[in-house]
Amino acid sequence: MGEISLNELEARADAAGIDLSQIDLDSIQLPPGDDFGIISDDEDVYQEEQMDFDYGLGNTIVVDNLPVVPKEKFDKLEGVVRKIYSQIGVIKEDGLWMPVDPDTHKTLGYCFIEYNTPQEAELAKEKTNGYKLDRAHIFAVNMIEDFNRFMKVPDEWAPPEIRPYVPGENLQNWLTDEKARDQFVIRAGSDTEVFWNDARHLKPDPVYKRAYWTESFVQWSPIGTYLATVHRQGAAVWGGASTFNRLMRYAHPQVKLIDFSPGEKYLVTYSSHEPSNPRDANRVVINIFDVRTGKVMRDFKGSADEFAIGGTGGVAGVSWPVFKWGGGKDDKYFAKIGKNMISVYETESFSLVDKKSLKAESVVDFSWSPTDPILAFFVPELGGGNQPARVSLIQIPSKEELRQKNLFSVSDCKLYWQSNGDYLAVKVDRYTKTKKSTYTGFELFRIKERDIPIEVLELDNKNDKIIAFAWEPKGHRFAVIHGDSPRPDVSFYSMRSTHNTGRVSKLTTLKGKQANALFWSPSGRYIILAGLKGFNGQLEFYNVDELETMATAEHFTATDIEWDPTGRYVATSVTSVHHEMENGFNIWSFNGKLLYRILKDHFFQFLWRPRPPSFLSPEKEEEIAKNLKKYSKKYEAEDQDVSLLLSEQDREKRRMLKDEWEKWVSEWKRLHEEEKLLRLMLRDGEASDEEEEYEAKEVEVEELLDVSEEVLFEFGQE
Repeated sequence: MGEISLNELEARADAAGIDLSQIDLDSIQLPPGDDFGIISDDEDVYQEEQMDFDYGLGNTIVVDNLPVVPKEKFDKLEGVVRKIYSQIGVIKEDGLWMPVDPDTHKTLGYCFIEYNTPQEAELAKEKTNGYKLDRAHIFAVNMIEDFNRFMKVPDEWAPPEIRPYVPGENLQNWLTDEKARDQFVIRAGSDTEVFWNDARHLKPDPVYKRAYWTESFVQWSPIGTYLATVHRQGAAVWGGASTFNRLMRYAHPQVKLIDFSPGEKYLVTYSSHEPSNPRDANRVVINIFDVRTGKVMRDFKGSADEFAIGGTGGVAGVSWPVFKWGGGKDDKYFAKIGKNMISVYETESFSLVDKKSLKAESVVDFSWSPTDPILAFFVPELGGGNQPARVSLIQIPSKEELRQKNLFSVSDCKLYWQSNGDYLAVKVDRYTKTKKSTYTGFELFRIKERDIPIEVLELDNKNDKIIAFAWEPKGHRFAVIHGDSPRPDVSFYSMRSTHNTGRVSKLTTLKGKQANALFWSPSGRYIILAGLKGFNGQLEFYNVDELETMATAEHFTATDIEWDPTGRYVATSVTSVHHEMENGFNIWSFNGKLLYRILKDHFFQFLWRPRPPSFLSPEKEEEIAKNLKKYSKKYEAEDQDVSLLLSEQDREKRRMLKDEWEKWVSEWKRLHEEEKLLRLMLRDGEASDEEEEYEAKEVEVEELLDVSEEVLFEFGQE
């Protein structure tokens, strides 16, 4: 019998003369599992409820080893459990159920908690499994879905199946590009796209495109292995040999900011939540994940005020990054600044080094060496000037003070490490004797030399305002923009003098430059003197080795400048965050030649993909530099092939234009011939189209246009 609807059933009842209104349908008992083809009106609702129920299981955790309490303590225990678990995510309404023994009216020692999302439930399990409520009660937390898996465990042990080893994807496969190109990612509108920079062909070469890939921004990991995206539920990282697959997700609801450790082992995520009481500060949650496993290694919670000291940038009053990583690429240490202290953690146990913070009264800022576990921090003047300001260098984990410098009449300090950790520059703003103005100087620390000698540098005009400072990457030089706008000066200095006596020396000063930002090439030697914002994108490409300008250019209203990781190319861009017109990016050669330009509406981001450090030793790099002509022959041949290809493409383009022109001329001649009879009629039988066969006659026509007569004065009248 096929399925019939209720309407069909009523029609059949009428045909049989049966009055259904006189029948109690609820009293009819059908055999179990058989509906005789009668569809329940509630079937759709039931299926929806089943779907919701099945989905809800993924959101639910079971918390075991709770205290067994009587009825009068039920509300207190429920409040404690709710307080713990509501910090991790949003518990559904009526989403906390604590069963009670009907005989004793005591709790059974476990409860069920249902969250809004599976990610929150997973995070709750991850964070609270093993949570110590007291000595006798240590939580055991499982997903409710796991119980099905536990029930399927066989009674007898069997050895696990040995699966053959399958190598994973090479996440750094992009480094093997035969053309030695670099990649970059852009965000424009709802699309995120990854390209090769194909500078030889003067265009970008598409790699991967995805709409709505992120909900706010994207970020490369420090050595380019991963691309991170940000979503309401948390963050994710992507990578692969030939495309971008999702490699791991990190559950952190309403995440706003992310930061990688230098060696890519850890990912720090940050969120800020509005308090229920408007008088309270925003509540901050920071998680530190293991990048490969997705496991939460440590979390930090507190008010925004607790994380608002030191640093630059950030949101909701919190400085970002909150944690700064030290110890180079090993990711051994991370630290944050607090009130009168710096808390340094080690990643072996994610606890404080020596189980206590480093005391530093009224500390304002700190910074790690890029390569060594050395921490520099600045403490301002205290006691109305009786206790001088100071900069200290601390070795971690011993916390031994390697060097200290007292500074007097200090207004402010900024710390600048050179990329190899060889030098530290401290920009010191000092008050004049009258306290009405300030002047600036530099304290230069030679970190790798014995006893860490310090040298004081003052500009020729010490009253000059310092607009920008930048070390040469991997080098010994630095640049300073100083003076008054709109045309300040740019000076270059070296930590090596001509006689290598260990004293800083000035190389040159460029007068009156339209610049307010400095961008060194990652390989050193070249620098861009840039005039951003009010200077409308003025660019000067400068060779510091030769102390000469290679090129000057302009990218009107440019907002961002970024060198590619090899120092061969530069990207300048205009983002819609600052300007609505001319959004897009330009790609330049290192010496200032514009290679190509791409315009994109609603352009938000441009980021070069970083490269890992070279495996070559400094000696090998130096040997390659000396024998560059030998190594460059291969690439010169490839460049010539590309040049010939481009020339051939140009010739083909010109040939197509010529063919198109000749086709048009041929068509015009055909039409001209077809219209010959018509022309003959219009010319009264004159058939020739040649102009020289016609006699030109000139006819003069005189036409009187107007005559007027005017009497100026009568005779005899003066």
